[in-house]
Amino acid sequence: MHLFLLLILQATAALGQIDPAHCRYALGMEDRRIKDDDITASSQWYETTGPQYARLNREEGDGAWCPEGQLEPSDSQYLQVDLGRLTFLTVVGTQGRYARNSGNEFARAYRLNYSRDGLLWKSWKNRLGNAVMEGNKNAYTSVINDLHPPIITRYVRLIPVTKLSTTVCMRVELYGCPWEDGLISYSAPEGQLMMPPGYPIASLNDSTYDGVHERRRLFGGMGQLTDGVIGQDDFLVTRQYHVWPGYDYLGWRNDSLGTQGYVEMEFVFDRQRNFTSLKVHSNNMFSRGVKIFSSVSCWFKPRLIAGWEAESVAFKTVLDDRNPSARYVTVPLNRRTAKSIRCRFYFADVWMMFSEISFQSEDTVLPTQITLEVTSTPVTEEGTMATTPKTAVNASTSDPPDDGNTPILIGCLVTIILLLVIIIFLILWCQYVCKVLEKAPRRILDEEVTVRLSSCSDTIILQTPPVPPRSGHGPTVPANTDPHYERVFLLDPQYQNPAVLRNKLPELSQSAEASALLLGNPLYDLLLLTSCHMTSGWLRACGGGYAEPDVTQCTPHQCFHSNAPHYAETDIVRLQGVTGSNMYAVPALTVDSLTRKDISAAEFPRQQLIFREKLGEGQFGEVHLCEAEGLPEFLGEGSPLPDRDGRSVLVAVKQLRADATSQARNDFLKEIKIMSRLNDPNIIRLLCVCVSSDPLCMVTEYMENGDLNMFLSQREIESTLTHANNIPSVSLSDLLHMSVQISSGMKYLASLNFVHRDLATRNCLLDRRLTIKIADFGMSRNLYSSDYYRIQGRAVLPIRWMAWESILLGKFTTASDVWAFGVTLWEIFTLCKEQPYSLLSDEQVIENTGEFFRNQGRQIFLYAPPLCPPSLFELMMRCWSRDIPDRPTFEGLYQALRPHVNQ
Repeated sequence: MHLFLLLILQATAALGQIDPAHCRYALGMEDRRIKDDDITASSQWYETTGPQYARLNREEGDGAWCPEGQLEPSDSQYLQVDLGRLTFLTVVGTQGRYARNSGNEFARAYRLNYSRDGLLWKSWKNRLGNAVMEGNKNAYTSVINDLHPPIITRYVRLIPVTKLSTTVCMRVELYGCPWEDGLISYSAPEGQLMMPPGYPIASLNDSTYDGVHERRRLFGGMGQLTDGVIGQDDFLVTRQYHVWPGYDYLGWRNDSLGTQGYVEMEFVFDRQRNFTSLKVHSNNMFSRGVKIFSSVSCWFKPRLIAGWEAESVAFKTVLDDRNPSARYVTVPLNRRTAKSIRCRFYFADVWMMFSEISFQSEDTVLPTQITLEVTSTPVTEEGTMATTPKTAVNASTSDPPDDGNTPILIGCLVTIILLLVIIIFLILWCQYVCKVLEKAPRRILDEEVTVRLSSCSDTIILQTPPVPPRSGHGPTVPANTDPHYERVFLLDPQYQNPAVLRNKLPELSQSAEASALLLGNPLYDLLLLTSCHMTSGWLRACGGGYAEPDVTQCTPHQCFHSNAPHYAETDIVRLQGVTGSNMYAVPALTVDSLTRKDISAAEFPRQQLIFREKLGEGQFGEVHLCEAEGLPEFLGEGSPLPDRDGRSVLVAVKQLRADATSQARNDFLKEIKIMSRLNDPNIIRLLCVCVSSDPLCMVTEYMENGDLNMFLSQREIESTLTHANNIPSVSLSDLLHMSVQISSGMKYLASLNFVHRDLATRNCLLDRRLTIKIADFGMSRNLYSSDYYRIQGRAVLPIRWMAWESILLGKFTTASDVWAFGVTLWEIFTLCKEQPYSLLSDEQVIENTGEFFRNQGRQIFLYAPPLCPPSLFELMMRCWSRDIPDRPTFEGLYQALRPHVNQ
């Protein structure tokens, strides 16, 4: 029963967490879910430039909201949007007034004010304290700004900023997701400085707090404890760039708070709620005097004007002096009703540090009839929990209990508990024995492998985690793994580069039973199949390059060694585009001995490129949206450019940075040569280059409707309702037509033995005639950062679109592109309203690939979209076949899809 209750609490707790990287949904300006009455402004020039026309990508009225008169540097004109409820706001998009080429007004910069109640307004600042955001550079292209930190608000004001007297106009979209916590403020002591000898000074203050700082306390605001950023195990290491050590945590020293030995915090909510649990992410680096709290007591106030209820809920935690990992501690709140909560967190050591706090509650508010004072011992990582009621008093009676049968009742309860413990132990033991017997004869990729552990100086301790659930967030990484291999799920940043990719399997000196148990662990399967972070770390640490390294030069922590079979393709060299995008993988012979003389594309006059917007960036390059003056005349007859109706030609320009390495320059020239070979109506074309001087540039087509993901996510399926309300829509025939075009483009790439490696709707561009062009810009765009799994803060991989062999073996082929095509189809027929495997964390997605590899019927597939015909979903399922020969070819996919399109 306790285990069942714990699972319920964990599932509930998981729902309360917000990940800013995934919380990026359009909130309704463009699609009119935000009503006209909810959009107001300080002034308007004309009725036709009122605030109701400030909708991104719409050309209604005179095309945008324009404040009255010339905007002066001292003015504070604003556009206000009521989101209707508390919202976690992460992104703001803006445009100017284009008005079908008759307008040219836009805001070059703007500020944000926000309010949770419509009365008290706060000014947004980024993590470095800057309040002004870069706006637009022309009237038609949209600029997307991520909010770092995000804000929790209901009302938002956009305030144009100018240095000169000018006319401005704005169109806007806001992105985020509902704030279900209901928390509107927390109060706490100010964070403090930690000055440990031999380490950097850590400033553990709440630097983004938007409330009042008074008498060394924080009042009436929100900050880093609700920004969705979880601190790392080492509190000196931050997830943000250009900030100080300790930035992610709010921390206090025990002796600085007097003799009380606790930190008191108060939490105020938007309304009265029935609270089920509290989750606190706490640091536990005990080697530096930091531990999770030893216990916590919480009091409840049903109304702000009422007093605190006398009965508290008190919990003790089991302190962990073996695992220094930061972790969430879950505190059940027993469905107590309150609008405000006060909690005291008691120190277990010199320091206590929190990075996130969240609450879970039920929608239905019931009056509290039973008050409990409880002492319990939950494991700090949301583990098992034993709760012992000390008192249970019914408010409606005062009769003393009858103690005559108490010893008998206690004896019965003890007996039942002992029986349950024995039964659970037997069940777990049987499962363990069955798992050992099941895994012992395991084969990897149908080939017998002898496995022994190499003589490492450290012991590797790995535990088998449970099978990931089909929804919600799954278990965390095993807490007691060896620190050198802890949380190694995937691949080294350059795992896909070597031409000869080998899986080095570790050697086990343990018993066959231990070997079988380790082989049953999904995390160990990944470690086993990647070996030294998927071979490239092994190659880099043990010699580098493409030659077989000398393993005698490696330390136990650098690599393993064995005579494993060779799984990778030997005739493919895989190059990462300098802008961070996945450049097409091609046969190795096509990129040998490249010089500038090999570039067939014409040299375009650099001065005729007018930069309009930065689309994205990578380590050594950037992608810009530009106007190309005189490009049709430059390209001459047979130009691939469509009829522009007199409008300027928009192109995408990939530009190499001045500080790029010589290897990056060579790769950039290789990418140009590769792109120059592509000539298909459904593939982005290289138009010209600028390589006669630095910076090196390549100019490619750009589609005016942007990428397919953004296009579809802003539309609904065509119906009488969409026609009646003028809602942007697409038909089922349109979706099928898009699918056929993508399969046609990929068929062309496959015919050249090109492997894309990042096929997704974000990498499909769309023109006004719904013509699809496959591109590769998605990885470099901040808007799609949540679609990529970042490895050790450097390389990124689109794991939700990747085949199991690409994740586990680093093997990219046309067949792995077919897998990604199936996921792309799924995106299309969900109208890109949801990320693939949205209910799984990145780590669970990777664990799920292990289930595809084992093929024991426990793998989780994407569900059938409601818009998708059954025959088409069967085609998707074939794309996700475990065995590569069972997947269709792109030629077969094209032939299967083409008959569905109305010719």
